[in-house]
Amino acid sequence: MSNRLLATIIKDQRPLILNRTQTIQKACEEMWRRRAGSTLVVDAQGNLCGIFTGRDAVRALSNAQSASTTSLGDAMTTDPVTISPDHRAIDALRAMCDGGFRHVPVVESGRIWGVVSRGDFTGMELDRIEEEEHLWECIR
Repeated sequence: MSNRLLATIIKDQRPLILNRTQTIQKACEEMWRRRAGSTLVVDAQGNLCGIFTGRDAVRALSNAQSASTTSLGDAMTTDPVTISPDHRAIDALRAMCDGGFRHVPVVESGRIWGVVSRGDFTGMELDRIEEEEHLWECIR
C-alpha cells in the first residue's frame, strides 16, 4: 500500500481559485484554459467556502440558470469536505469514494494548499480502494 502524503502530490500546485461573486461562465472559461476539473471558491476574506466542478455547471445549466449572470456562490457545492496535506493519498481517495465526489480541497488551518482529484492517484492506490470496496460488499 502506498503511503504517499498529499503534500507530495500538491507540491508546487497553483489551484484555480475564484471569488464567489464570479460567474459560472468565468469559472468554466478558466477551468478550460487551465485544464482544471474544478475551481476552489473563496469568500471576500479569502476563506474557502465552496468548490465548483463540471457537475455543478451541468446542474446549474440544466436548471436554466444563466452562465453569464449566475454567481459561483449560487452554483457551487458549499462547505466541501477538505483534507490536510499531512494525510496520506489513500485517505483522500477514501473520502472521495465515501462521499461520491471526484475532487477534495487540501486545506490546513484555513490556508488553501491545493486540490486533488481522482487522476492524481496511482494504480496502487486505486487498486487498494477497489479491494476495500469489494470487501465491504462481501461483508454486507
